[in-house]
Amino acid sequence: MPLARIRAGALDELLDEETRAWRDDLDWDFLPTADLVRRYVGTASLAGFALIEGDRAVGYTYFVAEERKGLVGDLYVMQAFRRQGGEARLLGAVLDALRTSRQVRRIESQLMLLEDALVRPLPGAEHLRRFERQFMAADTAPARLLPPRTDTGAAFQLWQDPLQEAAAQVIAEAYQGHIDGEINEQYRSAAGARRFLHNIIQYPGCGRFCREASWVALDPSSGRLCGICLVSLVAGDVGHITQVCVTPESRGRGIGYELLRRSLISLAELGARRVSLTVTAVNRRAVALYEAMGFLTRRRFAALIWEGLSG
Repeated sequence: MPLARIRAGALDELLDEETRAWRDDLDWDFLPTADLVRRYVGTASLAGFALIEGDRAVGYTYFVAEERKGLVGDLYVMQAFRRQGGEARLLGAVLDALRTSRQVRRIESQLMLLEDALVRPLPGAEHLRRFERQFMAADTAPARLLPPRTDTGAAFQLWQDPLQEAAAQVIAEAYQGHIDGEINEQYRSAAGARRFLHNIIQYPGCGRFCREASWVALDPSSGRLCGICLVSLVAGDVGHITQVCVTPESRGRGIGYELLRRSLISLAELGARRVSLTVTAVNRRAVALYEAMGFLTRRRFAALIWEGLSG
């Protein structure tokens, strides 16, 4: 059933279970996002579908579309009803809606709670590509023992909002030809990176942006930004690294390590006990760096990309 035909209160039981799942599985406080879902459903302004069993909403999904691309924002089915294929039915409804009524050609999703998405049959298989991603987490306290890199040749400072345009350029440069540019189309251009930065700074979908633990690196000779590490708070005492990248010409000097080390220490000083991040599994160099800094993989999930769709 379209979400526009659902009263907001009908999702309460479902959203309460999803909130517990995000807390128990990922240490995330999903409540701000759940409240936004309720608000938008209440005003019939959220595109998506609910899965109905009798008189109960036991699953839901919502999506957004811009130009010729769609994004599956979330999808959740209550544990007791997953064996009935509800998740696939909801995804199929989204694909049909996006490629017919909106003429979308590409759809992206990264649904961390969608189980077995790397191998299970999914709708639109002929257009689907799957990328394995890792959800990694670490305690912040041991970061104080990580040795600083004093040989990077870069200067470091905390994030300032006027750096947003320069940061968009860093992201676009860092992901040229990178596997993550295939997963997230926004990384491929400065304009897309601007939208990405706007979303993580202004909206709570990935937590509350934390300027006090977000660091940037600059080239002292040119003054140009050459690396960033951006952080959000996804619970009162849990941080999440939303972005860490270094421009191609500045790699191999320990800048990424030092940015991340500083962010971890800043989070510890702010009272955060844990921090998480996500990384594409084939990016072994990044995975090895995170493991060396104390991160462990807690969950593997799929980034799903449908391309070449037609109405």
